[in-house]
Amino acid sequence: MPAAFEGETVTRRRLFTGGAMAAGGVASAAFGLPALGFAVGPMFEDETPDRFQDVGPEADFNPQTYVSKVITLVAQDVGEAGKTTIYVRRSDPERDRDKLKQPYVAISTRCAHLGCPVRYVQASERFICPCHGGVYGFDGKVEGGPPVRPLDRFETRVENGRVLVGERFSVNSKLDRHAVRDPSNHLDGIWQYLYPPRPTT
Repeated sequence: MPAAFEGETVTRRRLFTGGAMAAGGVASAAFGLPALGFAVGPMFEDETPDRFQDVGPEADFNPQTYVSKVITLVAQDVGEAGKTTIYVRRSDPERDRDKLKQPYVAISTRCAHLGCPVRYVQASERFICPCHGGVYGFDGKVEGGPPVRPLDRFETRVENGRVLVGERFSVNSKLDRHAVRDPSNHLDGIWQYLYPPRPTT
């Protein structure tokens, strides 16, 4: 046969076996690749809004307590399902000694354990997760329970006396900024490399 070594022959059985395996491979790829693309594709689509959202005038906020606000988290037209609650307060130079240096602190209500919604309790100055007992301090750092990192935060800025909230980001135990991660993903030490960010989180 063409391109065969001298004296090499291909039996009918080997020819049909190779042909059947090639056809099986093509058929498997025809079914498998679209399914893989359907499953993995959304991980690389960034659905978060690239805009800042107005959450109210500066007079609505103070450094002593958080004010709950509702923002649109998913840019697509999904109605109420695309909204989320956040907690916002004015930064306090005495308490906020982190490197983030934002004019306002905007904290996500998504627990860093499994994603349950946390709520702020003013009496204890803590964020409490009702699902598995996660407890976060006034700055969102973990103080008890199973969460592996502090609560996520949002970019903030002020324009014309109005407080604007931008994209979400995750922080480690020192409140250093990182790309947003899924709940239960560690961010300290080598763990930040073992849990890569995904645009759809």
